[in-house]
Amino acid sequence: MQFIDVAEILKNGEAFKGKTVTVAGWVRTARDSKNMAFLALNDGSCLRHMQIVINKAEYKGDVSQIMKNGVSVSVEGTVVAALKEGDVEINATRVELLGDCPQDYPLQKKYHSMEFLRSIPQLRVRTNTFNAMLRVRSKLSFAIHRFFQERGFTYIHTPIITGSDCEGAGEIFRVTTNGYTDAMAAKDEADFVAHDFFGRKAGLTVSGQLEGEVAAMAMGKIYTFGPTFRAENSNTPRHAAEFWQVEPEVAFAKLPDIIEIAQSMIKYIIGAVLAECPEEIAFFEKAFEPGLRDKLQKVVDSDFVILEYTEAIDILKKSGAKFQYPVEWGLDLQSEHERYITEQVFNKPVFVVNYPKKIKSFYMKQNEDGKTVAATDLLVPGVGEIIGCSEREADFDKLKQAMEERGMNMEDYVGYMELRKYGSVPHSGFGLGLERIMMYVTGIQNIRDVQLYARTAGDLM
Repeated sequence: MQFIDVAEILKNGEAFKGKTVTVAGWVRTARDSKNMAFLALNDGSCLRHMQIVINKAEYKGDVSQIMKNGVSVSVEGTVVAALKEGDVEINATRVELLGDCPQDYPLQKKYHSMEFLRSIPQLRVRTNTFNAMLRVRSKLSFAIHRFFQERGFTYIHTPIITGSDCEGAGEIFRVTTNGYTDAMAAKDEADFVAHDFFGRKAGLTVSGQLEGEVAAMAMGKIYTFGPTFRAENSNTPRHAAEFWQVEPEVAFAKLPDIIEIAQSMIKYIIGAVLAECPEEIAFFEKAFEPGLRDKLQKVVDSDFVILEYTEAIDILKKSGAKFQYPVEWGLDLQSEHERYITEQVFNKPVFVVNYPKKIKSFYMKQNEDGKTVAATDLLVPGVGEIIGCSEREADFDKLKQAMEERGMNMEDYVGYMELRKYGSVPHSGFGLGLERIMMYVTGIQNIRDVQLYARTAGDLM
């Protein structure tokens, strides 16, 4: 039996009128009357539901078995015009129950909070919100690949298990095959590690950047796109322990070059979502963020602001606004500062450039002033930082000094350092968290709600 996607029928309603079709899906809602019964069927192919009309006088079977939210059914019938102009529905001649659903099905026809839906991740994907979110996430991911592929970048698969900490912050999930008894039997940490699978400390990657730089030193323009992990015990709406990240690395590119690439990519992928997900964006605009479409279109149509970190600090200090966190040169910008700059001052995305070197990672190129590095964060209204970007330090001695100042184990970075010995070139890159840009384009306020399964501290459902 060949099922036709509901999306195909709704999109090409005129062509399907009068034809017999077979569809399958889950009943979202059911209405019963004396002579007729109605099912709202969704098969996941689109946000809209297909109305199934059942004439009880002609229907052979027990209607009560299929008139329940959550049951799965297959339907054979004729496509006809619906009462709403331009729409179609299916007059059912046969409905087969594929999977029954008890009365305690959690998703009844009423409002469900996002907090409640997080408690049933196995079922929340059947709601309109997650139906729309997952479709936008799919289109956005494909647009990211398309952007880089159209521009001659090579897609590189960097390792998930690594022996180095890209950010140098120590927020790594450790990977080991040793068990509790191995730990008890070990003389010390060195002995424990020596008997582990790799014979050295290993962890889940916090970034594919270091390996990406290796590839860029041969391929010129590369990008990675995959899962990354941070063992950061944070319970904010913006942080997750597991998230997806796209990270391009470009040889012979300096900071202004990579800023231009980042801006072009953001405009491209947001434009793709606007063009390919109009129903989903309309849903999110109604349910989560009024004015969402106009906000996104403005990003596509506008040039982004480039703002010196020092100037950003001056703006915040002179604003008269009361912030929870202090504003001083040399301190990192907090979310409240980022949002003030983007929402209250410029009302558009802002690249803040040339941060103090002490608050940025070891690999960033040191500027001639000796105090700052050639780094930038892209801040957007409503979310804050979505891109971290920098020119990489290409000078061996300067990089070594930065690593020594942070007390890093040089043996973990021998290969990375050698890139600065053998034909070093200026190169730059950035990282974009997929979940962060998803929050921006959907208006969803919590990172836990733009993932199929959220991975946060204390939560492994």
